[in-house]
Amino acid sequence: MAKETKITKSARGEDCTLLLGDCSSNETVVLCHIGKNRGMGYKCSDHFAVYACSNCHDVIDGRAPALYGYEMVDNAKLYALERTQMKLIDKGLLVIV
Repeated sequence: MAKETKITKSARGEDCTLLLGDCSSNETVVLCHIGKNRGMGYKCSDHFAVYACSNCHDVIDGRAPALYGYEMVDNAKLYALERTQMKLIDKGLLVIV
């Protein structure tokens, strides 16, 4: 079972920050790791993750096609990272010193 951190728990009830198209309910939002240092059974740091609904998470993980191409997906990941990190800062879970 994956380790659940304060940051992973913070995704509950949040809106999807990826917005790749047909977002599902905020009840399906989880922390989606988007860093390059990840793979099967290995996730990058929670600092390189975004709040994603199940539909958008499926696109990021390759379980669903990217309707607008992967360049758009890469741009969406960057914008989502900004939005997610601002939320984490506001919640006191990511501190910049």
